[in-house]
Amino acid sequence: MIKNIVFDIGNVLAGFAWQEFYLSFGFSEDIYEKLTKATIKSAFWNELDRGVLNDAELLEGFIRNDPSIEKEIREVFQSVEKMITRYDYAIPWVKELKDRGYGIYVISNFSHKAYIECADALDFLKETDGAILSFQEKLIKPMPEIYQLLTKRYGLKAQECVFIDDTAKNVDAAVKEGMKGIVFHTLEQVKTELEEMLTF
Repeated sequence: MIKNIVFDIGNVLAGFAWQEFYLSFGFSEDIYEKLTKATIKSAFWNELDRGVLNDAELLEGFIRNDPSIEKEIREVFQSVEKMITRYDYAIPWVKELKDRGYGIYVISNFSHKAYIECADALDFLKETDGAILSFQEKLIKPMPEIYQLLTKRYGLKAQECVFIDDTAKNVDAAVKEGMKGIVFHTLEQVKTELEEMLTF
């Protein structure tokens, strides 16, 4: 029996709109590709979410990945406020599920910089019963410890939780810890799958 619904943030409750954010600077296609490779698609990006380095150290790490675009990297990471976008359905959906008696939690790979600068897009967090954010815990999905921390901290049973994430490997990791799992593709698809689980 499902008693708790555990959400990822990016592309589930809020948009992780990094492509649009990068394109908004008007860079050439070549610079855009270099930026993507040096930051979002680099192994170093996980260090951003894991919260083990400060902003200056992270910036220097991205620059080391491609010193030829130092100016552009510094420009992009001066403020990431518009990298996360609000999903208007987030709060109504969370409130609806809470009104039906379900516990609502979050497990998300999230950086301290984005948490501070994108606070307006994260207003749904105040409606949840608890959250595990990677930068605060020095853990990232799909590490098993991050799912274990949620259940331990909030006194939950894994088999009574369903985890919703847009990345399959993160859902698979939650399932290995005993949770049910749904990979987010569209809101309609997730709501349909979730209702089937909740009424089972």
